[in-house]
Parts: sequence; C-alpha cells; structure tokens
Amino acid sequence: MKRSVRLALGMICLILAVAIFAPLLVSVLGLPGPNFRDTSALSPVFGTPAGPEAGHPLGVDGLGRDVLSRTIYGARVAMLVAVPAALLTILIGASLGLLAGFRGGTLGWIISRLAEAFLIIPYLVLAAGIASSCSVGQGCVGGALKPGIPLVVVVIVAASWPIVTWVVRSQVATLRRADFVQAAQAAGIPTRRILVADVLPNLSGTLAVFLAILIPQAVMAEAALTFLGVGVETTTPSWGAMISAGAASFPDAWWYLVAPGVALLITVVSFTVVADALRTEEPTTERRVRQVVLSR
Repeated sequence: MKRSVRLALGMICLILAVAIFAPLLVSVLGLPGPNFRDTSALSPVFGTPAGPEAGHPLGVDGLGRDVLSRTIYGARVAMLVAVPAALLTILIGASLGLLAGFRGGTLGWIISRLAEAFLIIPYLVLAAGIASSCSVGQGCVGGALKPGIPLVVVVIVAASWPIVTWVVRSQVATLRRADFVQAAQAAGIPTRRILVADVLPNLSGTLAVFLAILIPQAVMAEAALTFLGVGVETTTPSWGAMISAGAASFPDAWWYLVAPGVALLITVVSFTVVADALRTEEPTTERRVRQVVLSR
C-alpha cells in the first residue's frame, strides 16, 4: 500500500473519530459548545469577531461562537450526512441495477430510462431544487421532510443513485452471460440465490469504489447546499454554513473561513485518494468472472 493511501486512511480514521467523539473532544479541549455565544470575544465598539486567542484557539465568528468547536462539530454533521447518503445510494442504485441487468425486458428498460432521465439533470441543480421545494411551507411528503440533515440525505440520494444503477446494470448484464450463472440457472437454482451468492460478490469491488467516491461527494454536496441556504438548519454547525458566513468577512476575519475550508479539503482529498487506490486495484469484470469460474 502506498504511503499516500496509508496517510489518507489515517486521516479518514481521525475524521471519523472526531465526528463520533465531538462532544468529548470539545470538553477535553476546554472549548465552549458550538452554539455558545461569547460576547466578550467581540469588539465592544464595533461588535466584530476576535481572532485566535487563549480561550478561542481559532477565534470566534460574528456571533461570538467558537470556530474550533463548530469545526469539530461540523465533522459530525458532514459524516451524519455523507455516510447514510452514500450507503442508501448504493443500496437503491445497486438493487435497481441488479434488477435491470439481470431481468432485462420491460422492467430493465423502464429502470434504464428512468436512470437516464435523472442523469441528464445537473447534480447540484436537482438537489438544490428538491431542497428548495421542501424548505418552504410544511415541507414535503406531508411534512415528513423539512430542512435538516434527513432532507439533505434524501436530496443527495435522489441525485446520486442513477450512476450506480447504470454501472451495476452494465456489469450485471455481462455477468448474466457468464458460464457459472448459466450453469446455475440450468441447475434450477432460484434467481434470488444466484444474485446473492454469485452475482453480488462480483460487484463488491465496484461498490467499495462507489462508497469511497460517494462519501466525499456527499460532503461537498452538503457544504454546497448549506452554502446556498438550502441545506441543514442555520443553527446546526456545518462546514458549508461556516464557509458561507466566513466568505462575507474574508479576509478581515480569515480564521472563520480557513478552519472549515481546510477541514473540508482534507476530508474530500483523503476519501478521493482512497477511492483512486481502490479503483486502480479493482479487477475487471472479466477477471472476476474467471476467478469465480476457476474456483468452482
């Protein structure tokens, strides 16, 4: 394993640990809560935020909230959005891709055309449109979807599943013609068992790559949606919200923009490096088919 990949994996573990233990980490560092307003850290005359100092290592924002504390909690928000969004995208996309690629026929045609229709819509435009529609009035689905983390997860999944479906459908269509699948069908093995025991294991490498790719994409999407004002609630510490607020005061209050920006950059680059490594090492579909055939 390359040194860069090991470093990226270490950073991912660190980010996940920060996300999980955010309250404990903030407490150990002696920082205030992410929404605590320390008015004493603001200028008594103009009310402008103070830069890094003893009580606030990375300074405070325009409301007196500690930037480091909010950046740490921002990691939790990013992972609460990215991990469920990536897993749900793979679950929905892979399931539809399996049906379309193995069943074919009218069902496969409908799924393929539906995926194509979603693919031609720009990712961020679709997500922002859904988020905007559900951010007014009573929300969507009878009020079940309102501004917050669940809504952001839903819009990311809605915009991401087609590419997973398209790739999985193509690979399953190839695997369906493999000798070991034909032999299993001739032996009368149920289709469900063939999909679970024979086809799905051959997609594990592809799905692992998708997971590593979708997580940083979801982190970026959450930050972008929140930056545009249609993401998580304004009281929730989010890197996107911090960058949006910090952009207005940059470069005077540079610390408010730099901290979440660096955290976002490290997170996205780390997952991207791992995804590239997995993509390089992933065997082709034909090679995986030969491996399964020879093992039987």
